[in-house]
Amino acid sequence: MDIQILSNSHKKWRDVATFAEKCSWRGGKYLAELMKSNSFNDWERVFAAFDGDKIIGFCTLTEKDELESKYPYKPLIGFVFVDEAFRGRRISEKMICKVGEYSKSIGFAKIYIMSSEKDLYEKYDFVFVGDYDTIYGDKEHLFVKEI
Repeated sequence: MDIQILSNSHKKWRDVATFAEKCSWRGGKYLAELMKSNSFNDWERVFAAFDGDKIIGFCTLTEKDELESKYPYKPLIGFVFVDEAFRGRRISEKMICKVGEYSKSIGFAKIYIMSSEKDLYEKYDFVFVGDYDTIYGDKEHLFVKEI
C-alpha cells in the first residue's frame, strides 16, 4: 500500500477525483467537484491510498475544511474515506500519518480534524478541543494533534 500526496499537477489527480465522485460516500462527490474546479490553494493537498494501481482511499489537508473561518485553527484534515473492501487495515491511520508528515514539512506544528464521532480520532493521538460551528450550520467536534 502506498500513500501519495497530490496537487492538481499530479498524474493521478483526475483518477482520484473520479474515484471520489463514484465512491459510496456522498462527501466524495463534493470532493470531486472541488478537485475538478481546482479549489485548492498552493499548499493544500489530496492524499490518496493505493493498493498497486487501485485507489482505495483518500483524505485532504486544507486551510479550513468544514470549520467556519472565524476560528483560528488550521490546517484541517477532511474527506477521510476508505473503500469498504479495504477497511480494517488501518489505512485511515496511515493517511493521517502522511498528512502529519507533510504538514510538519511545510511549517505546521499541529493538525486538526472535525468529526461527529467521539472515540475515533483519539486512537490516532488527537485530543478533543470542543464543539465548533461548521460551514453547514451545525456543530461538530474539533480535535487537534501535535506533530
